[in-house]
Amino acid sequence: MNRIATAVVFLAPGGPHGPSGPHGHGGSSVQIDLGGLTDKPSSSLVTILALTLLSLLPAIVLTCTSFTKVLVVLGLTRNALGLQQTPNNQVLAGLALFLSLFIMSPVVSQVNHDGVQPYLHGDKTTTQAFHDGMEPLRKFMLDNTDDDELSLLTNVAKQDLPEDRNDVPTTTLIPAFVLSELKDAFIIGFIVFIPFLVIDIVVSGALMSLGMMMMPPVMVSLPFKLLLFVMVDGWALIIKALVSSYGGGG
Repeated sequence: MNRIATAVVFLAPGGPHGPSGPHGHGGSSVQIDLGGLTDKPSSSLVTILALTLLSLLPAIVLTCTSFTKVLVVLGLTRNALGLQQTPNNQVLAGLALFLSLFIMSPVVSQVNHDGVQPYLHGDKTTTQAFHDGMEPLRKFMLDNTDDDELSLLTNVAKQDLPEDRNDVPTTTLIPAFVLSELKDAFIIGFIVFIPFLVIDIVVSGALMSLGMMMMPPVMVSLPFKLLLFVMVDGWALIIKALVSSYGGGG
């Protein structure tokens, strides 16, 4: 709420109705308006916070969102197909980034509603806005972190394991979340590898039986793996599995 302070200065020693000067006029006054004093953060402070957040954004995306898991699964899928640079790393990273934005959109909206907007409107202090804004992100990480990883990181830090998961410190929660994401990504990658491994074994056995030992099995199996992947709509299955693992995404 804006608070307007006004100062009235009387120039005559006799007060507001006393003589002032040789002509005996009433005391003149000068009204000074100090402007609107508001609780909203200044634009310079908002700019500094925005620049700080932008500098930390890559680390936040890698460690506190679904980006790592999505990128690892897409990379393992490419390796399972036997493709080295197709699609290239830029395409996979871009796809992983926008899939992560889709998955994290409810969390980002909640952070904006609970922390960013109240702070910009002056309804919360910096500490309150940071605490309330971190809660949706902490809840997302807690929902996707296994107890084993939380216990591991707590024991490594030589701390007592809290009775409630919500009491786990953020410094312990973030690495535990990353480890859980990597474990889940490798499990999905193992499942993706199985059908393509079967194709490689069948092709290798067929080439050995035909005496074509000089023929690289990868060159023969690659078209069959691509055909299988296209027929089952593999990219759609991978994306559906990734999004559903977070409860449906946005």
